[in-house]
Amino acid sequence: MTSKQTLLRGRVLSFTAEPQGPEDTSAYEFIEDGALLVADGMILAKGSYDTLAPQAAGAEVIDHRPHILMAGFIDTHLHFPQVQVIASWGSQLLEWLNNYTFPEEVRFADAGHSAEMAGHFFDLLTSHGTTTAVAYCSVHKTSAETYFTEAARRNMRMIGGKVLMDRNAPEGLLDTPLSGYDDTKELIAKYHGKGRGMYAITPRFAITSTPGQMEMAGALVQEHPECYVQTHLSENHDEIAFTAELYPQARDYLDVYQSYGLLTEKMLLGHSIHLQPREIDALAETKAKPVFCPTSNLFLGSGLFDDAGLRSRGITNAIATDIGAGTSYSMLQTLNEGYKVLQLQNQKLHPLRAFHWITRGNAVALGLEDKIGTLDAGTEADIVVLDSRATPAMDLRMQRAETLSEELFILQTLGDDRAIAQTYAAGKPMKPAA
Repeated sequence: MTSKQTLLRGRVLSFTAEPQGPEDTSAYEFIEDGALLVADGMILAKGSYDTLAPQAAGAEVIDHRPHILMAGFIDTHLHFPQVQVIASWGSQLLEWLNNYTFPEEVRFADAGHSAEMAGHFFDLLTSHGTTTAVAYCSVHKTSAETYFTEAARRNMRMIGGKVLMDRNAPEGLLDTPLSGYDDTKELIAKYHGKGRGMYAITPRFAITSTPGQMEMAGALVQEHPECYVQTHLSENHDEIAFTAELYPQARDYLDVYQSYGLLTEKMLLGHSIHLQPREIDALAETKAKPVFCPTSNLFLGSGLFDDAGLRSRGITNAIATDIGAGTSYSMLQTLNEGYKVLQLQNQKLHPLRAFHWITRGNAVALGLEDKIGTLDAGTEADIVVLDSRATPAMDLRMQRAETLSEELFILQTLGDDRAIAQTYAAGKPMKPAA
């Protein structure tokens, strides 16, 4: 029996490589009157509407013209328990954690609260065009369970993990090296590779883990090379100094993770701003991935991420919102602020590279470009529909836009959830019709 097919019509933009500049038209495919044939959560075909329509007899046609169809956005670093912490005033990293974040995360011990927040969290992601995210849950096993349960209910490809933290946090937020290990093993067995769920082993950061716990985290990475690893690195000068006190034997901050065997090409290192030359060498050698979190870095006054410097060493940088120190769920607004952070360092972020970054680029960082991040036939039908005229200001500016690059730059500078006309996760619309 043939499954029901859907033909999505619109202006189709899909990347095949990272654009090297404004003129690099070989890095993407843009079809002015394009279509995607979708069934069973997968993209069956991509092409011009005239070519695909005859093949799709009986398919439901959804006409999104004149909007752009693009791969769903991928957010590589954010915190699920911080949905009610976003927009908390006036601290730098360590005070911000102690004053706002830790008290909030204690509430996620309660399964009912955690499940309610998971519903809001996923609604906010999809309303902003995000179809895959890599999230930190709280220390409580129940927070990871509600996260993965909600992801499965929506059939979304999501990555996450309960944080490991056994010191320098309130009593209600501490595990032990053994309980953290046992809980993580159980969660991996239950959720990794089940449906579209994937697990990230998650020592929060060096400050909140004892050497004993780091050792356990290293054991988990050895036992589960199929899982991701996520943590934080060199976000703030006080954090770096405190880490050096706690780990006096480490050559530098990154060496804390490296010495326990955590550095692999599946490791995502949030922030990675204030790096030493040896740390950059180690990132290049191990292929671990720094994650640029522009709105958060500006909000907490942490510093400026050196994208070009790291890229020149062959390092693959991901980009992310970092909710809740990040100030928007929108990957468009993340690009907007990222552009400015790079401008301050005389680095350029062309809109073609920007949109590659939040789709195929982040998929490459996750090693998932065969599944998500493009609109290729045989990949998962995670799709975002972009409306470049969503607001009066955008509409007015669009009247003078003449190229695709100009249109994309308008979306990344002026766009937010209003510019997301629809989000499809595994081919299912996630946004209520306007």
